[in-house]
Amino acid sequence: SALISYPVKGCAGSPVSRAVSTPAGLPHDRAFMVVDAEGVFRSQRGSPRLALIRPGVEDDGAHLLLQAPGTAPARIQVRAEGPRTGVTMHGRTFDAVDQGEEAARWLTAVLGEPSRLVRVAPGHDRVVDGHFTGTSAFADSSSALVLSLSSLDLLNAQLAEAGAPALPMDRFRPNIVVSGWPEPHTEDGVLTMRIGGTGLGFSKPCKRCAVTTVDQETGEKAGPEPLRTLASYRRWAEGGVVFGAKFAVLEPGPIAVGDEVEVDEWAGPERALVALAGEEAAARR
Repeated sequence: SALISYPVKGCAGSPVSRAVSTPAGLPHDRAFMVVDAEGVFRSQRGSPRLALIRPGVEDDGAHLLLQAPGTAPARIQVRAEGPRTGVTMHGRTFDAVDQGEEAARWLTAVLGEPSRLVRVAPGHDRVVDGHFTGTSAFADSSSALVLSLSSLDLLNAQLAEAGAPALPMDRFRPNIVVSGWPEPHTEDGVLTMRIGGTGLGFSKPCKRCAVTTVDQETGEKAGPEPLRTLASYRRWAEGGVVFGAKFAVLEPGPIAVGDEVEVDEWAGPERALVALAGEEAAARR
């Protein structure tokens, strides 16, 4: 029911109605990243105002339009080639191409902290782990995050019971939103599936962090939810809470809103029950 690419890691998403997927996911997804003066990536965990930045890819990737409330937009000519600079993400070092002073000045002004914009370097050869391995640009791990509407409906029902307001889908920054699965968390139990001409294979459950507490409209942290409520019924045996599932692109190809989601193979029941203990506790309540 929705496809969303995130051209700049940590910034707002760009919905698309159709695309041709790549081995790294939707076109341009996390191809760019904001880093600090030392080259360490910025995320909404420490820089929640990233949510206010709305990037748009133009001219088949030749330009990047950056927009934010109360600030004149910047149209950046993308440097696909150029001198390499080392950047660090989750303790790993990657080569990247710096996108110049105009982008750096604009980001620094919007975020209120020294920042630069980088792009994945040509030949970016990153392997991400999981049941099915794959690649991605600057995504945290796998190339496609899948979340169903029924999973969000269940969470919002749990939030209502706790006296908390419902949350929109953008809190969870999915790439692919699926409708029509009546059972919440059906995505946890998929092993392989096809959407249009794109084949996807399950990598791992999506472990959730403090980014889910950031209001994507205001760029401000909004409290302990949804993590507090997720902890009551979506605890993962390996630690933390999970919501949604990460997939690797096994076969790149066309994909569009409205395509039927065809599951080729289901995983065993243990996959769908990664949070069994928490769900049983929620049922008892």
